[in-house]
Amino acid sequence: MLHYQLKCLGCGKAVDEAAAGFTLKCPDLHDPALLRAEYASRQMTPIPANPGLFRYADWLPVRRVLPCTTMPVVYRSSRLAKRLGLDALFVAFSGYWPEKQAQIATCSFKELEAPAVLARLPENESRTLVVASAGNTGRAFLQVASQVNARVLVVVPEFALPAMWLTVPKGPQVRLAVLRHADYFDAIRLADLIAGLEGYFTEGATRNVARRDGMGTVMLAAAEAIGTLPRHCVQAVSSGSGAIAVWEASLRLLADGRFGTHKPVLHLGQNVPFTPMTDAWQAGSRTLPQLEEAHARKLAMSVRAQVLGNRRPAYGLTGGVFDALTDTQGQMYAVRSEEAHRAGQLFSELEGIDLDPAAEVATAVLLSAVESGRFRRDETVLLNVTGGGYRRVEALGLRHVLKPDLTFSPEEANRDTVARRLRSRPAPRG
Repeated sequence: MLHYQLKCLGCGKAVDEAAAGFTLKCPDLHDPALLRAEYASRQMTPIPANPGLFRYADWLPVRRVLPCTTMPVVYRSSRLAKRLGLDALFVAFSGYWPEKQAQIATCSFKELEAPAVLARLPENESRTLVVASAGNTGRAFLQVASQVNARVLVVVPEFALPAMWLTVPKGPQVRLAVLRHADYFDAIRLADLIAGLEGYFTEGATRNVARRDGMGTVMLAAAEAIGTLPRHCVQAVSSGSGAIAVWEASLRLLADGRFGTHKPVLHLGQNVPFTPMTDAWQAGSRTLPQLEEAHARKLAMSVRAQVLGNRRPAYGLTGGVFDALTDTQGQMYAVRSEEAHRAGQLFSELEGIDLDPAAEVATAVLLSAVESGRFRRDETVLLNVTGGGYRRVEALGLRHVLKPDLTFSPEEANRDTVARRLRSRPAPRG
C-alpha cells in the first residue's frame, strides 16, 4: 500500500495509484485539472538517513528511495540582502557550489524532478519514459537515469543540444533525440507523438505529481532552514510547474501547523519578449493570449533564457499558475534580457557564484519587487535560484557533451517515420 493517494483538483475524485498505476490525469471527463498528491503523514517528517531529496520521502509520491544525493541548499544572504535593504533574504540554491554543500552536478533544480519521477515508476515498468525538454530537464533526466539505469528517451529542440552534457557516463538505456529547426513546443509535440507508440509512455510534465513535489522540496528545505514559511517567494517560470510546486508545498506546510499562518506570495518572472503568462495575468485573464504559431515560435526562441520559452504552460487549468497566483495574491513580472544580465552579474559579484539565465530572470524580479516597494524590510523573502555553478563544473572538467542518438527534421516528425527510426535504433535492454 502506498503512503499517498491522488486527488483531482477539478472534481475532487480520489485516485488510488497503487491500483491505477502511473497516473497523470483524472479518469473522469471534465475541464482540465491537475492531480495533487495527498500524503498519509500530515506533518513534515524529514528522514536524515535517506539520501538527498529523499530526506522528504514521506512527502514525495515515490515507491522507492534511489541513491541520489541531490538536494537544494538554503542559506541566508548577507551582501545581496544588505545591498537591497532586506533583513531576511534567503536563497534556495539548486546548482553546483561545493562551498555551500550544493552538489547538483547538472547545475539545475530540474535534478530535483528526475529522481522523484523515476522513483515513482512501478518496479515492473518495462516501457521507455519519454521526456521533452528545452535544456535543463533533459540534462537532469539523462544524468539521473544514467546513474540508476532507467529507460529514458529525452527529446530536445536543436538549440538545446549544447546543454546536453553529463558529469557521469551515459547510461546504456538512455537516448537523446534532437528536432532540428524547432522550439520547445515543437519538441513537446514530437515527444507526445513518441509517447503514443508501443513501448513508450510520457513523463507528463506539470501533470506529473512527482515532478512537482520533487521541485517542492525547495520550499520544504527553506521552511526547515528558516523555521517558518517565507512571506514572499521569487522565481522565474516556464511551464509553471516550479511555481505550482512551491505553492503546493507551502499549503502542506501550513496544514502542518508549525511553519506559520501565511502563504508565501509568489513573484514570478518571464523573459521579454515571450511573456504569455505575464500578459494574461496582468489582463486579469485565465486564458493565455492567442498568438499565430510562427510568431509565437519566433518570440519563444528570441529570449535570453530559452528554457523559459514554453508555449504550453500550465496556466489556466484548475490547480495551475493562475490559481497559485490568485491564492497567494501574487504578481507576474516581465523582465528584459539586459535587466536579467545585470541582475546575474550583481548576484555573482555579491554572492560569489554564476547563475543560469532563468535564475538571472528571477534575480531581476527580486530587484524589481524591491524597487516597487512590494517587500517590507523585515519580511522574509526567498529567492529560488533554479540553476547556477556552470563555470565551476566547466573549470573542473566535469562536463561531457552528448551526441544525439536520433535526429529528426520537421518533415520527419510524423508517426510512421518516427516509429521506423526508433525501431532501427532501439535502446539496449539492461
